[in-house]
Amino acid sequence: MKMKKETSKAKKTEKVQEKPQTPKQPVAKQPEPRAERQSAKTLMRFLRISPRKVRLVIDAVRFKSVQEAAVILANMNKKAARMAAKALKSAVANAKVLGMDENRLYVSDVRANGGPVFKRFMSRSMGRADRLLKRTTHLSLAVSEGQKIYKDKFQSVAAAEAAEDKSAPKAKKSRAKKAAAGKK
Repeated sequence: MKMKKETSKAKKTEKVQEKPQTPKQPVAKQPEPRAERQSAKTLMRFLRISPRKVRLVIDAVRFKSVQEAAVILANMNKKAARMAAKALKSAVANAKVLGMDENRLYVSDVRANGGPVFKRFMSRSMGRADRLLKRTTHLSLAVSEGQKIYKDKFQSVAAAEAAEDKSAPKAKKSRAKKAAAGKK
């Protein structure tokens, strides 16, 4: 019996040795990652405004040139627009430090993520209380260097608007104004 066991062990080792060894296959080279565009970021944390309100504003400036985004934010009458404009200024300043061309910058990424929530209570009738959630926001904004030069576009638009203002005919007086002027 012992002989049989030994022969079976010998067969097992022979089987293991009989397996043909496959040559090591060369590891496929990973393609080199594309040169990512350099971006300048800024992060404003714990802003005392709801992320939902901030998202309404930042959706208007996503993927716009920096100059166009600044104009849009300056003309919005919202608290979140002032905060986003401050973040945009900071990101542009960071881009200058990194040596980027200010005329080629555009808003490549902008997010309004939720921060911590302050829980408060407001008293209600019959001894009850309602919960108030005072939300905060973490606003992150990144600008990248694009291929177009945006400054020329805005200079030409401003020049065209100025030309329109000069060439626009003066409005005619209304009948009521003419009548009032004639009575004097």
